[in-house]
Amino acid sequence: MQIGPQRTKAVARVLAVTAAGALIAGSFTACSTDNSGAAAAGDVTINVALAANPQMKTAESLISDFEQKNPGIKVKFTTLPENDLRPAVTKDVATKAGQFDVAMMGSYEVPIWAKNNWILPLEDYANKDTAWKKDDLLQPIKDIVSADGKLYAAPFYGSSSFLFYRKDLAQKAGVTISQTPTWEEIAAAAAKMDDKAKGTSGICLRGLPGWGQNLASLTTVINTFGGRWFDENWNPQLTSPETTNAVKFYVDLLRAHGQADAAKDGWEGCLQKMSQGTTAMWYDDTVFAGSVLNSATPEVKANLGFAMAPTGPANIKSGWLWSWGLGITASSKNPDAAWKFISWVTSPDYIKLAGQKAGWDSIPPGSRTSTYDLPEYKQATAAYAGLTLDSINAANPKQPTKDTVPYTGVQYVQIPEFVDIGDFVSQQIAGAISGTQSVEEALQKGQDYATNAVKSAGYLK
Repeated sequence: MQIGPQRTKAVARVLAVTAAGALIAGSFTACSTDNSGAAAAGDVTINVALAANPQMKTAESLISDFEQKNPGIKVKFTTLPENDLRPAVTKDVATKAGQFDVAMMGSYEVPIWAKNNWILPLEDYANKDTAWKKDDLLQPIKDIVSADGKLYAAPFYGSSSFLFYRKDLAQKAGVTISQTPTWEEIAAAAAKMDDKAKGTSGICLRGLPGWGQNLASLTTVINTFGGRWFDENWNPQLTSPETTNAVKFYVDLLRAHGQADAAKDGWEGCLQKMSQGTTAMWYDDTVFAGSVLNSATPEVKANLGFAMAPTGPANIKSGWLWSWGLGITASSKNPDAAWKFISWVTSPDYIKLAGQKAGWDSIPPGSRTSTYDLPEYKQATAAYAGLTLDSINAANPKQPTKDTVPYTGVQYVQIPEFVDIGDFVSQQIAGAISGTQSVEEALQKGQDYATNAVKSAGYLK
């Protein structure tokens, strides 16, 4: 992780970006699961912040299992969309306001929050809790929720990115999707599989603004074209020929053969379109394979295929690497109870429970080796489990680009300032997707903004 010298400015900037969390705080009660009845004397209530993803909703539905096993602990959930969760939780942990005991955080946040002492190390808890089986964690995922060799978040799930596609529509269009496609091949396939008369787009890609929305997908494409966010001296590279070509490719593909109003769609919109059969292909997170199959129409479910993340002219693999993990906030007044919840919801036993109660496509994947040894899981996920593991193991957050860079992270830059920079640039890209400005205009604005940001932070002299 690379952190600039002016940390006070960086933290202040993070808090400025997340000030919107104060507006969200007033709605927490409405978003939270109600604790019916008064708590018994001596009971502990822990407050847990979760992203509103399908696997997290499954965990919320199974909480009675935890509370039966831990009768003195009650759990109160705050479940928010990702774009709302991030600023709300960041504000809470940065100010140590104590709203949450347990916070769901992405692998981007973990090292930054750990360095700022906003979250507690979990190493001692994990080592003492032998039933939790720390050694069972997949190493690439364990690494990205750790800092300085210590675990700071227990991975709820781990993931990379790959391609979803309709085998029947590919066959009808005379298209063959290989297990290791290129973006050029995918663009050609999208053109042939696009059927506007039937309301089916050739491909669905994230267009919604947000550093964790359209930039997650787009940055992997930039990597495969030989682009990068910054050179080794922190000079922004958004207007370089490689980055420009990648962004033009992404925008042109969406405008020609992507879903209508693409700038309004994040992963939620594309998941719905893939499930309902209104897109022929979708490039996104491996974790959504089970969600698509669970909600797909019979026709889609019978014909869903998967392939590795497409490569580009730079000929490097660039599926992303991500984990949603659960950590204990430094302001928690109930850290031991918080660990008990975290241990329960990220354990091998929970994975089996989720499979038995909600279906094997609904379990949180990509976190543990033992998951991929479960006979029921292997049978239910034969079409994509192996590709998920291959994608996770192929990702290289320490060297995500063709040329040398001073940062880590495949689909993000692991510095505090990236939230601000990424969100601004993503807004400009959404403008290019919707046609309100050219790609060149969008990238020049992004270049200027990023330059000012890294100069202010002290990275760039």
